[in-house]
Amino acid sequence: MSARPPIEQRFVRGSVMGVLNVTPDSFSDGGVHLRVEAAVTSAWGMLEAGASIIDVGGESTRPGAEPVDAAEELARIERVLVDLGGAPVSVDTSKAIVARRALELGAELLNDVTALRGDAELAGVVADAGCYVCLMHMLGKPRTMQDHPVYDDVVSDVKRFLEERLAFSVAAGVREEHVCLDPGIGFGKTAAHNFELVRRLDELVAIGRPVVIGFSRKSSLGALTGAKTGSAAASIGAAVAAFDRGATIIRAHDVRDHVEALAAAQAVRGA
Repeated sequence: MSARPPIEQRFVRGSVMGVLNVTPDSFSDGGVHLRVEAAVTSAWGMLEAGASIIDVGGESTRPGAEPVDAAEELARIERVLVDLGGAPVSVDTSKAIVARRALELGAELLNDVTALRGDAELAGVVADAGCYVCLMHMLGKPRTMQDHPVYDDVVSDVKRFLEERLAFSVAAGVREEHVCLDPGIGFGKTAAHNFELVRRLDELVAIGRPVVIGFSRKSSLGALTGAKTGSAAASIGAAVAAFDRGATIIRAHDVRDHVEALAAAQAVRGA
């Protein structure tokens, strides 16, 4: 197994991670990609639109979501990953057995909403594979995370958590240069918490690892206009604000719109 370069070399600032939910119940696109052909076609379309990687998930983590077992999660994503052989993909899972199989099928990044807390074997899988990993902050579990989330100071609390999980990962054998961090927009946060995290994103960037932001279509954006979910326009606005404050990877559903908006933001910065 050849060593992967540092994640900063793999993903330049302003990279877009395309979202591919192979689930019946995700908050924005549940059911759309349950058929393998539809999922694969959508993934290639996002890559052609400029996505740097496609994040494939077989278990919804929307607020109130019920968990699924590893067999069901694998049944949803395995064929998709096989048919996407050779494409740059990540796997959105917190189960070691699912991660191990996805990495065997070519996934290069593990995107874990539990920050390696959900399965005691997961850190070892990441360390052995030498893959990239995204550690995300989540307060509680998807089923209950939006039940009155409270923080002393949301940015300081999230920063402390991410620093602790980064230290845990490195101690478990994960290479620090392979780790990126996600404050978990919408995962146990109010709308005010979410906007504060982006407003003070520089404090999380100061940890020294690339930051991922997934504000795309979240209900906090929808609340600005009285909608259930955020529009593409609102999602792009939040993405550019996060990019301006130091975010490296933007996780998005509307890939082409985000790629073009971030290219314009890069041009304004003179990059």
